[in-house]
Amino acid sequence: MNSLTSIALSGLQGAQLRVASAGHNIANAMTPGFRRQLVQQQAVDGGGVATAIDRAATAGDALAEDLVMLKLGEHLFKANLQVLRTRDRLLGTLLDETA
Repeated sequence: MNSLTSIALSGLQGAQLRVASAGHNIANAMTPGFRRQLVQQQAVDGGGVATAIDRAATAGDALAEDLVMLKLGEHLFKANLQVLRTRDRLLGTLLDETA
């Protein structure tokens, strides 16, 4: 169960970084010369994701893309949170059965 927890937590951290990056991009969209933050996620051996932030090669905004990333981050956060809730429920059931 510990592996499941670390996988879900890495997903939560990735989702949080995606939401923060999208918010940062939206807030600074009108700043002259601003280069957007791009979130890169990669699967990790053994489960989970590694998340990193890069900068866009050119200046400019992409508000539609940032709004989609904001919504995607929300859905990813909810999905990983549901994994943790399910793990807790199953662990509680397992403990009830063995008690």
